[in-house]
Amino acid sequence: MENNDILLCRQNCIHEDVISVVREKMLKNEDFAKLSLFFKAISDETRIKILFSLAQSEMCVCDIAALLGMSVSAISHQLRLLKQAQLVKFEKRGKVVYYSLNDEHVNTVFNNALEHVME
Repeated sequence: MENNDILLCRQNCIHEDVISVVREKMLKNEDFAKLSLFFKAISDETRIKILFSLAQSEMCVCDIAALLGMSVSAISHQLRLLKQAQLVKFEKRGKVVYYSLNDEHVNTVFNNALEHVME
């Protein structure tokens, strides 16, 4: 069997007991929408680089732009998307705005994904 092959049931049957258990655990549509937004937000290479950078240290937009060799405008746009997905937060100190990961959950998910791909 090749890696591309998909295994299909050879018999058309419905396992009502399994469906019942999973149906009870199904999320609300709004929660699926939030989860989808999360995965969309992290599906871009630039946003992944930003998250990786912020996992190391809080940074301002100018620092991230310099690190990634991109314009401040481009980084600001990506940070806006990450903020909308509740992956990053910001804190204004004087005239400088510092970004960091929103919470430890984001760091954990990011590190778990990194560990998975580095295996």
